Amino acid sequence: MTTTETCHYRGYDIVPTRLWSSWCVGVYRTRADIPLMAQSTLNTFTPRMEEAVDEAKQSIDRALDNWRLEKGN
Repeated sequence: MTTTETCHYRGYDIVPTRLWSSWCVGVYRTRADIPLMAQSTLNTFTPRMEEAVDEAKQSIDRALDNWRLEKGN
């Protein structure tokens, strides 16, 4: 298992990890005023790191959109 550089996106750290021939990512909030992700490790398992990071960003966007709707903002 190989971890590469952390990507910062909308208050979260995205940590790509190489597992055999695929990539998955860990998503961790960096601020207390945003929601925790339902799963800290997203099981994307894509062949390219960029694809895994993009999928994580989309998951963060969806989580923040849902959270804002629940709050009524």
